[in-house]
Amino acid sequence: MKDNSILNIEKLSISFGNNKVIHGISYHLNKNEILGIVGESGSGKSVSSLAILGLLPKQISKINSGNIYYNSKDLVALSSKDFENIRGNKIAMIFQEPMSSLNPSMTCGNQVLEILLHHDTLSKSEAKNEVISLFEKVKLPDPNRVFSAYPHEISGGQKQRVMIAMAISCKPDILIADEPTTALDVTVQKDIISLLKELQLETKMSIIFITHDLGLISEIANRVLVMYQGNIVEQGLVENIFKNPQHNYTKALINSRPSLDTRLKVLPTIKDYLEGTFREEIITEEERKLKQEKLYMHPPLLEVINAEKAYISNSGWFSKPETFKAVDGVSFKLYEGETLGLVGESGCGKSTLGNAILQLDKVTAGEIRYNGIDITKLSKTETRKLRKDIQIIFQDPYSSLNPRIPVGEAIMEPMKVHKLYKSDKERKEAVINILNKVGLSETYFNRYPHEFSGGQRQRIGIARTIALQPKLIVCDESVSALDISVQAQVLNLLNDLKETFKFTYIFISHDLAVVKFMSDQLLVMNQGKVEELDDADTIYNNPKKEYTKKLIHAIPKGL
Repeated sequence: MKDNSILNIEKLSISFGNNKVIHGISYHLNKNEILGIVGESGSGKSVSSLAILGLLPKQISKINSGNIYYNSKDLVALSSKDFENIRGNKIAMIFQEPMSSLNPSMTCGNQVLEILLHHDTLSKSEAKNEVISLFEKVKLPDPNRVFSAYPHEISGGQKQRVMIAMAISCKPDILIADEPTTALDVTVQKDIISLLKELQLETKMSIIFITHDLGLISEIANRVLVMYQGNIVEQGLVENIFKNPQHNYTKALINSRPSLDTRLKVLPTIKDYLEGTFREEIITEEERKLKQEKLYMHPPLLEVINAEKAYISNSGWFSKPETFKAVDGVSFKLYEGETLGLVGESGCGKSTLGNAILQLDKVTAGEIRYNGIDITKLSKTETRKLRKDIQIIFQDPYSSLNPRIPVGEAIMEPMKVHKLYKSDKERKEAVINILNKVGLSETYFNRYPHEFSGGQRQRIGIARTIALQPKLIVCDESVSALDISVQAQVLNLLNDLKETFKFTYIFISHDLAVVKFMSDQLLVMNQGKVEELDDADTIYNNPKKEYTKKLIHAIPKGL
């Protein structure tokens, strides 16, 4: 045991069946410290943390060797009963997905109350006051309202704050935060990071912060350890790791994220770094200027004129219906071969605008002109034909694929609907060609969605979209759930396909670094309105509006 440590992991090995996933790792967590653990999906960072809490699935997993000491107590040797006194009480965890971690049938307040009553000797009224106090501590707006609200009635950032309140309710010595900001906007992410730092300063608890984003680690942690394929490949002070990374994998994690300062033609991937094959190519301002002059010589492919989408809410029998404008007077032009970045916080109207362009949701006012024709006035038959030209790549490819249909069939399906090619044989040949284009082999044709990784499923989603040879593609948060390296591969792929097939993109994301890498023009939305619209580099280098400055300031910059 180290003098100042509260947790010691010694030569820990874990297997799932015959597959060894953790290979004898050792590290320690000091008292009053924030330790960052970084690595991609499958690196073992979450599995090793679940082992600390005794939460590994007993039927399929096994700790082969090693010890986990909390103070001087070996957690590996504890029974399930003994773990009950430690879990939540001494060591607590914030999980990645608050929506699936919170009980949808219980109010937020009662979920935290339940934990306090289980672990503490407080009366019910004392416990309720403590919950309200916790909600104030995690800066939830109107704590009394949130106490009585169900999870679906509050935003993603607020749900994550409820989870944090729940985790710190019993004043634990150690808090494990497993990807607590992955699906959140940059501004909400910054708030959650600031909140965790404040709570740590106040309570002196130790935090293990798990993420795949090294930029985030630089904002919160004192020390960091880097995991790759079940091993710790590097560990040390955050400053040292950032300024002088030793392992190629660490260098790749730092550099695979799009830069805000330079425009690369191609993003480096982990594979490039590990194999030493990456050659940096920068797009100059002159090259961009020439490309854009060519783009803007022709009439726009898409023109949105004063688009509005209003929703009417009936809040009660006798109250007046209220009108809420999700999209409010939005106008812009998009040219063939261009990528328009669409950014803003959750609820700003960017996905609603995307759905209106796709004709999945009709605008209540304004025009949407595609090739000069107002598509809001098309008949059902004409809209059906238009679907071939305007397609979408969804955020979650798994839920957009039918689990019962092999992926080859799923890609062929829209081809049949739109009567592309003469026979199934021709369609199959086209699908195999498309699979190759997105970096997958023809052997994947008969496999099912569950047999693929997240990055591979996203490639299948892209393959299905481009199968119809569309002109305009809406990418709605299509890389937000991917690891840094997989994200780099998919972004490179989208740019390659754009050049090959002359696609035009609307790229919707809350990740501004990614949007800058992809975009020619940038449209910033706030509360349904256009906050700023200009060349992407111009906006990043010289944002005019306070809202845009706030978004750019919230991006994790690294050291």
